[in-house]
Amino acid sequence: MQQESPETKTVATDVTGAPSNVQNATESATENTAENATENTPDSNAAEPVNMEPVAAPKTPFSDLDLDPRLQQAIADIGFTHCSSIQAESLPHGLEGKDLIGKAQTGTGKTAAFLITVINTLLKRPEQKERYNGEPRTLILAPTRELAMQIEKDAIDLIKHTPLTLMSIVGGMDYKKQQNRLENEIIDIVVGTPGRLIDFLNNKKLFLSEIEFLVIDEADRMLDMGFIPDVKRLIRQAPQNEYRQTLLFSATFNQDIINLSESWTFHPVHIEIEPESLANTNVEKNVYITTSEEKFTLLYNIIMQKDLERVIVFCNRRDETRKLMERLKRKNIQAAVLSGEIPQHKRMRTLEDFRSGKLRVLVATDVAGRGIHIDGISHVVNYTLPEDPEDYVHRIGRTGRAGNTGISISFACEEDAFQIPDIEELIKEKLICLQPEKWMLKEIS
Repeated sequence: MQQESPETKTVATDVTGAPSNVQNATESATENTAENATENTPDSNAAEPVNMEPVAAPKTPFSDLDLDPRLQQAIADIGFTHCSSIQAESLPHGLEGKDLIGKAQTGTGKTAAFLITVINTLLKRPEQKERYNGEPRTLILAPTRELAMQIEKDAIDLIKHTPLTLMSIVGGMDYKKQQNRLENEIIDIVVGTPGRLIDFLNNKKLFLSEIEFLVIDEADRMLDMGFIPDVKRLIRQAPQNEYRQTLLFSATFNQDIINLSESWTFHPVHIEIEPESLANTNVEKNVYITTSEEKFTLLYNIIMQKDLERVIVFCNRRDETRKLMERLKRKNIQAAVLSGEIPQHKRMRTLEDFRSGKLRVLVATDVAGRGIHIDGISHVVNYTLPEDPEDYVHRIGRTGRAGNTGISISFACEEDAFQIPDIEELIKEKLICLQPEKWMLKEIS
């Protein structure tokens, strides 16, 4: 579980309109080390800002919160002592039973924020009536299997001293085993992806009528991946807004997400954790200007000469990941692919091998890579720059976590260098563009 607190500006408002966003216009010259001039202009269509004065990131000790002693013990076992910004802002409201709409990027500790709220409330709130198998008290929705299973892993650490029960319901895993648990156990917390959850709803194995908590994580990704109709269908099976507590988190808020969040919550408190830079400030960001033919040589020499042990390399397409993995393995570098076409059981084994050090390089696509939360990743390499600038933010967010520093290396050739200005505009930061040093282009024997 990650516990991070980047430099932030925080806002908590008990209103229905979210604070306005700031648009940034960035001019980039065409030279390799182009200088950028950035100016902030308010969005003319946005609502009036609410108290956007910057404040120091709160350093609230978890011991100051009125948490169940069993949960406090689990938090101490993990090594958490103080809340991150999103936790300090959201927990007081969530623990009071209020609905929350939170804006926070990946790696800010939002998973622990909603899990602590849910677990503490379930422990302190007696069940109103007898429940039956297949009737969870909490439903946590995630857009990807990897993220759902990471949430499950984090939750297991937090409920280990409690009688609460938990399971994940995701596609790509053994359907029969999941069905057996639903049929034979009373589960308190279900973490799942929309598709498989609907399968169990249709088969009358899962019932959401007793839901006390609804958590929607990465709502923007749900929208991007086309899951909103499925999410709406699931929510229709749950109690009405005023009879459940809803916690919704998203890294970005466009008008669609704002409208959906308002329709799914009841008098929510808005929490906004806005970093000074959208991209993780703990990550050193370098771009090497190269050609498509030189990319593999660059990657190989950087890995070998710097003796890198745990690296994620991102490509835009599945076929690129396969070809790159095969080339690395031919050079005796332990590598594996993580993409949407890989069966779930193999993905889990690959992630475990990467976590344990059996694999040196993980070659991933954006959809598969977004749910990766592994400590000790020193470098992230953008073998190809993403077409969507927000994917750049999520990619480099795999390193520099838990207060550690990390390094992001991007290869910009004639085909993808034009992505740089859009990335710079999004992250409000000029990327350092470099020519490769001689040793980086040394011929591979």
